[in-house]
Amino acid sequence: MRQLTPEGQQIINNLAQRYNFSSDAVFSLLQSVINGNGSMAQFNHPEFGGSGQWMQGGMIMLGDMFNNYLKNSVSNLCQELANLIANQPGLIQSGSFQSQSQGNQAQAHYADNAVQQSGTTQGNVSLFAPPPAGSSGNWWPAGLQFPTSTGAQNSMRYAYFATIRRLAIDLNGHVTLYDTLDHQIGGFSQQQSGGSSITFTSQYGVVDVASLPIISIDNVPFQAPVQNTWMPIDNGLSSAQETDIFAAIEKLATLKERGILTDAEFSTKKAELLGRL
Repeated sequence: MRQLTPEGQQIINNLAQRYNFSSDAVFSLLQSVINGNGSMAQFNHPEFGGSGQWMQGGMIMLGDMFNNYLKNSVSNLCQELANLIANQPGLIQSGSFQSQSQGNQAQAHYADNAVQQSGTTQGNVSLFAPPPAGSSGNWWPAGLQFPTSTGAQNSMRYAYFATIRRLAIDLNGHVTLYDTLDHQIGGFSQQQSGGSSITFTSQYGVVDVASLPIISIDNVPFQAPVQNTWMPIDNGLSSAQETDIFAAIEKLATLKERGILTDAEFSTKKAELLGRL
């Protein structure tokens, strides 16, 4: 995740205290506003009533739809965050933008890249720390450029590359690259219960990300473990033939009990029959 400078962290802490939210919640909302180019935000955090959406001009939708106090607080916080990033060069792009845009690659130079490629300032205050020297600032695996859409929720962020059918997800600092197969992805959601599973919507409905094939984890190629499947050895005998052999052994046992066969003869014949299995 992008790292705040000490000054930037203090700004987030002050907003959290003023709006009575946690610093983690405010920071996650900041990421959402940045991904929405400062004019919208799609988010999912329990302190904001779960999933929700904000757009400049007063539109606010929350999972807790009848909590007007929460709506006003989140809306005002989003506007303050939008004003904050608008005063820092490089955080947002000019022109129209939507975090879930399915546009072509030429339009996919998102604010997420711009933020990481420079330390941004508000006056003399740097909100985000610049990336290490020589770093492109992209958190997804090398070789992937110009994502079709990006976004972030809580401890998860994603970059979707529609044209090459790839999906990169950074969860708690570990980046997993998936093959999206023939899915036409339209949006993502991180559940707050049940192991914080990540789902997306496509032409097939709601799909769990865990169902996609994994290509790499932290830039290391992933190879699925080989499943050991027990298979019986084909000895050329049908089940009826096997039944006949066991029936013959039972008859031999009866003959031995009657004294017709000796123990040695029984053992020899039994071994011979078992050898045919």
